[in-house]
Amino acid sequence: MVNPGERITNVHCTDDALVVSLADGRTISAPLAWYPRLLHATPVEREDWQIAGVGFGIHWPSLDEDLSVAGLLRGAPAPRQAISIA
Repeated sequence: MVNPGERITNVHCTDDALVVSLADGRTISAPLAWYPRLLHATPVEREDWQIAGVGFGIHWPSLDEDLSVAGLLRGAPAPRQAISIA
């Protein structure tokens, strides 16, 4: 079930965490190590995000990374996959 309060209002990264603010006032924090594309991205690439999925997802166009609020709330790290890191 989708809760309107779980829409994303802001996203930022610290040196070691992804921090997502939700409309209902909650803040979700997850280790960047869970998301290798974000971990190895530059600060500029990490800040180049867009709200996706009518507010329930995050997309980083330059990194080809997509995360959902549902996955973040479940505490789900990114699926293990081969990524190219230049």
